[in-house]
Amino acid sequence: MKVLVLNCGSSSLKYQLINMETEAVLAKGVAERIGIAGSFVKHEATGKEKVIIDEAMDNHKAAIKIVLDCLVNKVHGAISSMDEISAVGHRVVHGGEKFAESVIINDEVKATLEECSELAPLHNPPNLMGINACEEILPNVPMVGVFDTAFHQTMPKSSFLYALPYELYEKYKIRRYGFHGTSHKYVAMRAADMLGKSLEDLKLITCHLGNGASIAAINKGKSVDTSMGFTPLEGLAMGTRCGDIDPAITTYLMEKENLTSGDLNNLMNKKSGVLGISGVSSDFRDIEAAVSEGNERANMALEVYYKRVKKYIGAYAAEMGGLDAVIFTAGLGENSVETRQAVCEGLEFLGIKIDSDKNNVRGKETIVTTDDSTTKVLLVPTNEELMIARETKALI
Repeated sequence: MKVLVLNCGSSSLKYQLINMETEAVLAKGVAERIGIAGSFVKHEATGKEKVIIDEAMDNHKAAIKIVLDCLVNKVHGAISSMDEISAVGHRVVHGGEKFAESVIINDEVKATLEECSELAPLHNPPNLMGINACEEILPNVPMVGVFDTAFHQTMPKSSFLYALPYELYEKYKIRRYGFHGTSHKYVAMRAADMLGKSLEDLKLITCHLGNGASIAAINKGKSVDTSMGFTPLEGLAMGTRCGDIDPAITTYLMEKENLTSGDLNNLMNKKSGVLGISGVSSDFRDIEAAVSEGNERANMALEVYYKRVKKYIGAYAAEMGGLDAVIFTAGLGENSVETRQAVCEGLEFLGIKIDSDKNNVRGKETIVTTDDSTTKVLLVPTNEELMIARETKALI
């Protein structure tokens, strides 16, 4: 069984073709600048040369057609015909309250995703475009939706409700949803395997630290709390997102700076975070380089970032009444030795003792704490595509 995994953004399309008998990646790539001049596809089939196809892609349907053509190409393809594709798994950012697990896509599901687009206007519309385009080109191939929000639907009301008038939750479904659920679920499962224990016996904190970042408290295999909220803006300080702030700041800034709601949304989502504090970049490599040159604002940006992550770890350990392991994943969590070290400093009271030699590693599954640490710290590279493929296989 071969599953094609698609992750559609507003102007991009990431994909992987996975053989589910072995879970080996047969091909992967990305279509960029969809609907924009200069569009192209980077494609690589396992064991073959990478290729770049410069071709106009006016929409997602055109992009998917080029991707499929790449997959069956006699020179750089991975399969002999499209008939080998058994199913397509689509990453969908927001499933609202209606989807607590992955589903086979039908018209009713698509209608619900349209409704959820108001909650995720930057993500759900392109996700839907990819689904519709795929259905046109592969009409007889089953489609599965795998939701970023689904894993967090196990949160109790005490975790997902905001202290607003309850009727606003009933009327508008204003609540904490959480995101990166596919990643949190995958690394939690891998951590249990690495520890040689059942996931149902563990209290875990998973830290998905990339340009967008979130933390989840996972008790007995279920998400009980997470840092992102109604939107991906809440929680940690991120690359360009402010994370938690006093909500009164929003109205204050609108009055003082004469900002529209759109202006404010842009400021908090695209001009804040470590970029806003440092004035240097949203890329942590650039910020770390600036710190080495004595840039005080860059150093402060990192301190704010580390402290926010540490604060959530402490809060979730208290919420769960204990902790067995902390897992770092995503771009920064997997590759920044300094981030893991800085976040874990001062957490010795939780039984965490970082081994500096073990921690000096990037992008590799490993335990980075000393042997006598009662709480383990793990590095687990995330694999959302494989998780989506597994969910798709299970349903099909």
